Amino acid sequence: MNNKKGIIIKQISNLYTVKVEDKEYDSRARGKFYIDNVTPLVGDQVIIDIKNKYILEILPRKNSLSRPSIANVDACIIISSVKEPKLDLNLLDKLLTIVINEKVEPIICFTKLDLLSDEELKEINFLIDYYQKIGIKTFTNTNLKLLIKAIKNKVIVLTGQSGAGKSTLLNKLDESFNIKTNKISKALGRGVHTTRHVELFSYKESLIADTPGFSSLDINKLTNEEIKNTFPEFKVNCQFKDCNHINEKKCQVKKDLEDNIILKSRYNNYLKFVREK
Repeated sequence: MNNKKGIIIKQISNLYTVKVEDKEYDSRARGKFYIDNVTPLVGDQVIIDIKNKYILEILPRKNSLSRPSIANVDACIIISSVKEPKLDLNLLDKLLTIVINEKVEPIICFTKLDLLSDEELKEINFLIDYYQKIGIKTFTNTNLKLLIKAIKNKVIVLTGQSGAGKSTLLNKLDESFNIKTNKISKALGRGVHTTRHVELFSYKESLIADTPGFSSLDINKLTNEEIKNTFPEFKVNCQFKDCNHINEKKCQVKKDLEDNIILKSRYNNYLKFVREK
């Protein structure tokens, strides 16, 4: 039988690489997808005509991300450098908001801790404890065993700052990936993108995507309610059912903020996200 079920693991221009069991087929999409305004994505489960190398059908998706374009993601590892480039908590929290809103499990991985002073390391350890406390799995790239356990049997996408170590982390997991990395640009103070397309790599029982990163971090399409719901620490018993945690008096979130239960940077970023709209 020529028709088989597979998964798209790479796309370059109009050519899709579909993995069927242990074989890969470079294929093209049927014209009807363009007529129906449907674009196959990396991560899509598809039916492929392996003889004629055509994708015949895209099976239902559980989710999809745009820029990077990828479907059926279980978890997103947000790579966040603590130095060179410097830690950007606004970017980290914005990525968390985007990922959580798409019903994708967020996982934080801090990198470059070896560049920190003892005092700076204490601050990062505090952040790690905080994010873990609010239910977000948080690791460092110095203990890959814990990270590997967290991504087992999942489709994973990596994102984060340019130069934060996304490709380096993949190469640490498996040297055979041999993904190109570049040094930090001193003029820009950040890394230079080395990944030009989305591709899924097999890693033990998982599939991991190296991507060019989120080229758009626009959260204007999200409602204030959706933004609020991406902050797990805000799910407390306020006196007000529809509390926005901004101007309401006797708001439990604002009280937790005053009591240093909620991280000030998190709350300030929440305000920025709402006011950006």
